[in-house]
Amino acid sequence: MRTRDIAEELRPNLVALRRELHQIPELGLHLPLTQQKVLDELSGLDLEITTGEGLSSVVAVLRGRAPAPAGREGNRPVVLLRGDMDGLPVTEELEHLDYRSTHQGQMHACGHDLHTASLIGAARILDRMRDELAGDVVLMFQPAEEGPGGAEPMLAEGLLGAAGRPVEAAYAMHVSSSEFPLRQWYSCPGPIMAAADTVHVEVTGRGGHGSQPQFSLDPVPVLCEIVLALQTMLSRSFDPFDTVVLTVGRIAGGTKDNIIGDTADLSATLRTFSPETRELALRNIERVAQHVAAAHGQTARMWTTEAYPATINAVAEYDLARKAVEDLFGAERYADRPAPEMGSEDMSFVLNEVPGAYFFVSACPAEDYVNAPTNHSPRAEFDDVVVPDAAAWYAEVALRRTAQG
Repeated sequence: MRTRDIAEELRPNLVALRRELHQIPELGLHLPLTQQKVLDELSGLDLEITTGEGLSSVVAVLRGRAPAPAGREGNRPVVLLRGDMDGLPVTEELEHLDYRSTHQGQMHACGHDLHTASLIGAARILDRMRDELAGDVVLMFQPAEEGPGGAEPMLAEGLLGAAGRPVEAAYAMHVSSSEFPLRQWYSCPGPIMAAADTVHVEVTGRGGHGSQPQFSLDPVPVLCEIVLALQTMLSRSFDPFDTVVLTVGRIAGGTKDNIIGDTADLSATLRTFSPETRELALRNIERVAQHVAAAHGQTARMWTTEAYPATINAVAEYDLARKAVEDLFGAERYADRPAPEMGSEDMSFVLNEVPGAYFFVSACPAEDYVNAPTNHSPRAEFDDVVVPDAAAWYAEVALRRTAQG
């Protein structure tokens, strides 16, 4: 197929670009070096480019020249393709790479350098295929996927209206450094990644001397009891086929061994797949915390931060994206994921607004892919052989989706 042929022609440049990006990982909302590299790479193309006001985002609109689908002459389709750009606060341990990170304590440990290079590749492919593109494409280069989240501020700055007409479908892909063999694509219809809420609980008692607990209300054992009660609540309140995961990752209380503090608190991550289950879980967590605390004459309050909704693949967009993989690379290169991932993604904010699809492709170079270091590991390694593949896939789904109207 022509998209794949052009991608193969671009392979040396795209691989070199990915390796340049790998050496300059940046964190969060502000990625000045990465943003400038993207702008430089897009500068020779006929694009309408805007940059973020409050973050280092790049939005580029590419206009097709093919006749619009029947009935869409005055309202040509608009498709969005997203690539995230940020790295992680991880010290890279891949000493054998001659293009490892030059930024101390920072690493592209989740493969976003591959995503960025792939989306630039898609822009170059589509630029050469404008006469076959029956609509417009919004290229979304996003910072802060790893936190605090870049999709929401990009939406607030008008992302979905960048082409002058609303985006109708959105697509994204993510590389993995383990679990599947190299160049294997995978996804599933419906939920593909979980909603994530950071849950905080604070118990307030009454402090005092550790040698005389009878004169105090010690919040530490109460908080520990809440942790155990929450796990029991989850196993007895939800359908086992409607997955809910609550992990308490932090507990804090006290300042010294012989001091009973006034308060103790915890932070936990909650993962769910439906709004209804999420709301019920949050209500139950608050109820359990307050009632356990009350049973000991203490009080508890709960609040949440950094909430991401579930990432949902619309069936029609999933079917189109899967067929693109199979036609480009062969049916054997696609596999339905047996269950959704419990990780979360802020592409979910885009897919809350428009239907779309989120796919994975393995970039694992190891033969033992099951035991290879996972994404976010300081030893996570990604084979850039998949960069042209992903560029071809991005371009192919844009061409197909705009053609169908």
